[in-house]
Amino acid sequence: MAELATLARPYAKAIFELAVEKNELENWSDNLVFLTAVTKDTTMAQVISNPDIEEKTLINLLIDICSERFDEIGKNLIKVLAENNRLPVVSELSIQFEQMKAVHQGYAQVEIISPYPVEPSQLQEVEDILKKRLGEAVDISTTIDKTLLGGWLVRVDKEVIDLSVNGYLRQLAADLRRF
Repeated sequence: MAELATLARPYAKAIFELAVEKNELENWSDNLVFLTAVTKDTTMAQVISNPDIEEKTLINLLIDICSERFDEIGKNLIKVLAENNRLPVVSELSIQFEQMKAVHQGYAQVEIISPYPVEPSQLQEVEDILKKRLGEAVDISTTIDKTLLGGWLVRVDKEVIDLSVNGYLRQLAADLRRF
């Protein structure tokens, strides 16, 4: 995971700087989320990882899929990522872009990962607590992860607070090993 973060960082930084310069933060944010969805699609992931697919064919396919959303700079990004075998870092690139955007706009990004939908009242309570604790506005997104038995993972920028049942069980197992 650290390797993907390292590989994605220069791309994320360059795109972020360009987006700030052109006042297109939201547009780039949306486009990177879209490109992440495209590259994570099961069929597309198989195409991307298939060594028998020619680079030019892959580039043309991705540009065709993204042509409605991406301008020439976006299409060039796809080309550069494909040519340098960096398509697997698109998700991490998007995450880093969002972190830079949050810092630039003066808010903290928070992701709540839960096995079940989070109630609006719970979201409001978490937002109030984090605003006080962090001293800044927060942008909360939620993700459903059925592999969690219960509880939440709360990701605040790069810090993860593990409040899940899985986390408690891992901690309990680690404590029991000490005896």
